[in-house]
Amino acid sequence: MVSDKTRRSAFIENNLGLVHACAGRFRGRGIEYDDLYSAGCMGLVKACDGFDETRGVCFSTYAVPVILGEIKKLFRDGGTVKVSRSIKELGLRISAARERHMKLYGVEMTVGQLAEELGEAPEAIALAIRASMPAMSLTPEGDDGDERQLDIPVASPEEELADKISLEEVLESLPASDQALIRLRFYGNRTQSDTAKLLHITQVQVSRRERKILQMMRTKLLEG
Repeated sequence: MVSDKTRRSAFIENNLGLVHACAGRFRGRGIEYDDLYSAGCMGLVKACDGFDETRGVCFSTYAVPVILGEIKKLFRDGGTVKVSRSIKELGLRISAARERHMKLYGVEMTVGQLAEELGEAPEAIALAIRASMPAMSLTPEGDDGDERQLDIPVASPEEELADKISLEEVLESLPASDQALIRLRFYGNRTQSDTAKLLHITQVQVSRRERKILQMMRTKLLEG
């Protein structure tokens, strides 16, 4: 029989793509990706523990703001993830467990398997693994001494989902009249003239207001 702890670990591992998607939005802002990812893992675990499926909300809809909140907290705290002695010791235990598993089965252990075997939370495992990894330059030198750009692939489905959720959050923060205008124009595919008739304003007012709303939404998304 599968234990609750095993199910929890598997659920968290299956949703790590959301962490990659959220962390990817903050690339190039002065904090290493590994630190962004580690903070995001903590947010994912918080979301997993606080999620109430009886409310009828999709887990990703609930989790993304929590993950983003932990990543933004990292910026507020100065952009550093403190690596404690316990994390370093956990890293050594992880290395030993991975080496032992590889010798026995010839395959790498997953985060969930490591968490189960070592009796640790998945986010602690992820943090310890990344804390023990050497720093990697994003512009390594080529054979001729010239710098070359290193492209890092990012999972796209989760990133698209995160962007959609963020857009919806910004839209819902607008006044009801502005929400109605944007939903008619870009969700209902209405023309400016049709939108003006439905909102009982002029087409010129729709055009001007639309530009202001889109600029405001763009600013909020970039800040987020």
